[in-house]
Amino acid sequence: MRRGTRKPYRNKPYQIPTSAESYQSFFTVEENKQYLSDAFYQTDDLKFREVVLKDVKCIICYLDPLTSEDKLQKTIIKPLLERNELNIEKIVTSKEIRISTNLHEAVSGLTKGFAVFLVDGTQHLYILEAFAGESRAVTEPVNEQVVRGSHEGFVENIMQNLQMLRRRIENPNLVVKFFKAGKATDTKIAIAYIQNLVNPDLVAEVERRINAIEADSIQTPGYVEEFIEDEPFSPFPQMLSTERPDRLTAHITEGRIGVFMEGSPSTLIMPVTFFAFYQSPEDYNSRWYIGTVLRLIRITSFIFALALPSVYIATVSFHSEILPAELILNIKSSLENVPFPPLIEALIMQITLELLREAAIRLPNPIAQTIGIVGGLVIGTAIVEANLVSNMMIIIVALTAISSFAVPSYEMSMSIRLLGFPLMLLSATFGFIGLVFGLSMILIHLCGLETFGTPYFSPLAPFRFSELKDSIIRVPRWLLGKRPIDVHAQEQRQEWFSRRWKRNEDE
Repeated sequence: MRRGTRKPYRNKPYQIPTSAESYQSFFTVEENKQYLSDAFYQTDDLKFREVVLKDVKCIICYLDPLTSEDKLQKTIIKPLLERNELNIEKIVTSKEIRISTNLHEAVSGLTKGFAVFLVDGTQHLYILEAFAGESRAVTEPVNEQVVRGSHEGFVENIMQNLQMLRRRIENPNLVVKFFKAGKATDTKIAIAYIQNLVNPDLVAEVERRINAIEADSIQTPGYVEEFIEDEPFSPFPQMLSTERPDRLTAHITEGRIGVFMEGSPSTLIMPVTFFAFYQSPEDYNSRWYIGTVLRLIRITSFIFALALPSVYIATVSFHSEILPAELILNIKSSLENVPFPPLIEALIMQITLELLREAAIRLPNPIAQTIGIVGGLVIGTAIVEANLVSNMMIIIVALTAISSFAVPSYEMSMSIRLLGFPLMLLSATFGFIGLVFGLSMILIHLCGLETFGTPYFSPLAPFRFSELKDSIIRVPRWLLGKRPIDVHAQEQRQEWFSRRWKRNEDE
């Protein structure tokens, strides 16, 4: 029996076919219509519209929420009715037209906002672009605001995001490649890079990792990050997430790769170093010495947010002799009526701070501001008057919270706050010895961490003096010279990729 004359599958669940399977269409529009209707389980938002061209019955099917009625009328239905011909590909004015005989392609096209045009008496299916394409207006990202600089941010539409990138990089060497991930969601992913600046081995490695993703659902860039990062158990983020086109543009012009995903305004940048998380677009919109001071303040905030509570705990518990006598008396009077050791004080305050932070994020803005006032004034005052926490601990935790807020990257800020807890335990157990041991382990981990062949703690490990010009400090633009990513790292990255490819071949 021929494939096109078989009876349609009625009331059977639709299964995504494998690459080896072929779902040939039928010769009658009613059978094709029934197949598509069954594939979507008779859903009510799958619409069918019948038209007659030259006495031939035709059916246009589309998913109502994804398809623009105006675009469907202007680019498909109106031209066909005016010409009254079956030469679909020459009459229809849709931006994209595909001809297929595979019903699975029709199902996949419908889920992406395409309209499927069925003609009676032929197996040809016309898959026509009619996507609604509405998205929210371009606004400044809430988490990456700047005082001076661009105030536009990415949106949830991947094509609109690529358009913003293209407007900023008017260069034919800018390459965009598309991928699909997620067996059930079939999510569109795009990578962007400049051909003559990026390392070809880096591009090949990123493509290999994205193609190797095996998951039913890919919803956010965080899913992709977990699948392709080098060290999934590292507490530090290995890819920089941003919603700012200017920030992504700056990194792409330095030879890095940007990753976009449909349905998310966040993009991923790879490879990055530790100090990239402490750089802000505002550094380059101000004078170079102002940018340097701001960057040094942020790096100092990393040390405060990570170690300040631990230093206080170790000092009060084991090494109070290093403090001046007047300060010891003040701390002692503050701790006299507190029934808990400094570690328990710090844990109570840090956990309370995290609860207030989460509550402020989940609540609407007016109520969130009220939560901040209640948490900062009412709870803070009451907990001190109840002698549960000392005044000095309130000051230490407040400085720690402010320091963590100074980090431009939310992912890095979360990592620092989490690492503070084991450091507090080590300080409460072993004093400064435990604190130094914990900080040494973090430093060793940073020095040994690599992301896509780039040393994570560069330019300090390995030390590269020339790259200090735009990492810890920022010198004037006319002194930067060559891109740091192209100067020293090429040989080391080439060796890393050679080891990686050899390991893949052995596996």
